[in-house]
Amino acid sequence: MTSQLTNVLVLSSILFGFGVYMVIARRNAIGVLIGIELMLNSANLNIVAFNRYSEPCVGALDGQVLALFVMALAVAEAAVGLALIIALARRFGSVEPESADTLKG
Repeated sequence: MTSQLTNVLVLSSILFGFGVYMVIARRNAIGVLIGIELMLNSANLNIVAFNRYSEPCVGALDGQVLALFVMALAVAEAAVGLALIIALARRFGSVEPESADTLKG
């Protein structure tokens, strides 16, 4: 059972590493949002794995419920992020974060 948890944690750390790389290396705002989503999904995988392989409690669904809350947060973050990307594209004609270099209204 410990090796299964180790495999899940290795997979989660690989996903998190890919997410960090996408956030750092991408110049496109959509790629940055996808990287953030990958990091949130790896955190969800950790939460559910630790809940699955921890000491069993009667009716304990804490990890799954917390993962659902994180997924709802990710959906809200994606909606706000995509709205910002649309506003950025309309205002500056590009979805690159570097193109928004002015603070004028």
